[in-house]
Amino acid sequence: MCCVCVTFAANAQTSKTIMTKTITAPVAPVKPKELIMHGDTRTDNYYWLNERENPEVIDYLNKENAYYKEMTAHTKQFQDELFLEMKARIKEDDSSVPYLYNGYYYITRFEKGKDYPIYARKKGSLDAQEEILFDCNEMAKGHSYFSLNGLNISEDNKWAAFGVDLVSRRQYVIQVKNLETGEILPFKIENTTGGSTWAGDNKTLFYTRKDEVTLRSDKIYKHKLGEDVSTDALVYHEKDDTFDTYIYKSKSKKFLIIGSSSTLTSEYRILDAKKPDGRFKIFQKRTRGLEYSISHYGDKFYIVTNKDKATNFKLMTTPESATAKENWTDLIAHRADVLLEDIDIFKDYLVISERSNGLNKIRIRPWDGAEEYYLPFDSETYTAETSINPDFDTQILRYSYQSLATPSSVIDFDMKTRQKTVLKEQEVLGGSFDKNNYTEQRIWATAQDGTLVPISMVYRKGTKQDGSNPFLLYAYGSYGASMDAYFSSIRLSLLDRGFIFAIAHIRGGEDLGREWYDNGKLLKKKNTFTDFIDCSKFVIDQKYTSPEHLYAEGGSAGGLLMGAIVNMAPQLYHGIIAQVPFVDVVTTMLDDSIPLTTGEYDEWGNPNNKKYYKYMKEYSPYDNVTAQAYPNMLVTTGLHDSQVQYWEPAKWVAKLRVFKTNNNLLFLDTNMDAGHGGASGRFEAIKEVAKEYSFLLDLEGIKK
Repeated sequence: MCCVCVTFAANAQTSKTIMTKTITAPVAPVKPKELIMHGDTRTDNYYWLNERENPEVIDYLNKENAYYKEMTAHTKQFQDELFLEMKARIKEDDSSVPYLYNGYYYITRFEKGKDYPIYARKKGSLDAQEEILFDCNEMAKGHSYFSLNGLNISEDNKWAAFGVDLVSRRQYVIQVKNLETGEILPFKIENTTGGSTWAGDNKTLFYTRKDEVTLRSDKIYKHKLGEDVSTDALVYHEKDDTFDTYIYKSKSKKFLIIGSSSTLTSEYRILDAKKPDGRFKIFQKRTRGLEYSISHYGDKFYIVTNKDKATNFKLMTTPESATAKENWTDLIAHRADVLLEDIDIFKDYLVISERSNGLNKIRIRPWDGAEEYYLPFDSETYTAETSINPDFDTQILRYSYQSLATPSSVIDFDMKTRQKTVLKEQEVLGGSFDKNNYTEQRIWATAQDGTLVPISMVYRKGTKQDGSNPFLLYAYGSYGASMDAYFSSIRLSLLDRGFIFAIAHIRGGEDLGREWYDNGKLLKKKNTFTDFIDCSKFVIDQKYTSPEHLYAEGGSAGGLLMGAIVNMAPQLYHGIIAQVPFVDVVTTMLDDSIPLTTGEYDEWGNPNNKKYYKYMKEYSPYDNVTAQAYPNMLVTTGLHDSQVQYWEPAKWVAKLRVFKTNNNLLFLDTNMDAGHGGASGRFEAIKEVAKEYSFLLDLEGIKK
């Protein structure tokens, strides 16, 4: 248990009275519950915390929030100053680069002093009168959380379907707006993903519903305008609980496409978009381990797939009339050292998004057989990716570029002349930012099995490599999600106070290709944790920092990473930030009523199988809390989180309070109004970052 004595002294000239107030950390009641599987018994003293509606649970979470608030009261002014400092760098009256789609230019913009976006369009010309589609600031009034998702315009430009979530549990209510009259139609479609797709008849809307309990996206429905929602037809039911389903329209607008996917397997169904009452046809039936995605152009489909043991994927084609895999032929062969991530199809060009040596590459291939080429990028700590490219008949490719020290840019590239036009570079207000004041580099740490792991880092020029620098190391390391180097104006508040920021590109992501992912999941998951620890040791050995100044941060599955490393190597870190951490792996993966569980079996393993149960129990943070000295820790969660339930971090903190053997700080901060993504407002989210940064800076003794 952590007790802190705070002394308040009265005016020394009038009194020598000293008042002492003791701030005591909350203690969660112990209510043992035995969990038995494969003849193994685990005792969970805090299992009761999963009762979301239990007043005792809410009371405990509120006490933890009060404790955190009181213990950090001395940093409150600094938090406020940090927030204002970070907010001041952001252009409040900002707007996106317009893109042309179906005769309209679409724009997302923000107004000064407002938290939410305004979605607008202009017909035919940027000089035309603006038509506001949705002002989310007005729509969010009276709500503690607001999210608009899945904005989708019919081909005749008359109807806009959209989804709204007011709880932060990612259960969206779909509605439709008449863009000619401004009327929002009275019907509401509950419990959806928010996304939808218009058929070519401009009156049939396809959408995806979720299972009420697990929140798995499992059913595709179609709604006819003018008809009652209760009569909506079920088009497809994905009965395999390890798969999710979704629907979209091909870029060519010719096909409606239903996708079903699990971690290792894909399946698609197609239908002529002009015939929404027809029957969807299976493109290629699911085969365990076969992954593919499809794009349509002309009279062919283009397929990115791992067929024929193409670990890093290849590109194949097939005629519209013969879509089964035996008809697929290679267009771009598999390469062992290059990951094929995606394609963009244009009338005269094929654009291929690749990844090699951990870096993004954009490859331009003319259809007429002319010489293909790559866009040139010089940095080793950058992200480049294709952007919104809805038109086929254009030679302009829109892409975005940024690095750890270079603000994000939106660029139009002429694929014929090879000339680029920077349409917009993110503004960093305040006048003091100059990217030349920062050094960015990539270094390679050696993991315990000899594997080289890249680390991207950025810091102020003049920083000495003497072990004294505060250092924040971030990673994720799951689901094949690559953590590319990205710019953050908010992060400058750390860099300008002497911090080094770095991203460890550990296994479990796909940063160095598909094998990088395969070697960091299932029965190789521990590589993710040991890679991060070895990266930490490396930056200490190279004197970028020291254990007294090294901090680690990760969220969700990256929060699992944080939980694992503090059990395995707590001595390396002075502080940890674990955001919405997935830390009770065994219990969660055994409960198939919890959202996402069944779809995760190919990521973590199915603990109903003894070998996976045993392996995940060996690293599950909650199960491996032990009596030892833990670093200072800030743990955050949201009461309505649908991805990592709030009780995982709550139980973890309760257990850590009992077992930790030192007086280091341990805080649980629960957002009682939000879910997995935190606060919804543009600037409310920055307040959460300010709290995290003040935690780190306070530990470093930096007060301003």
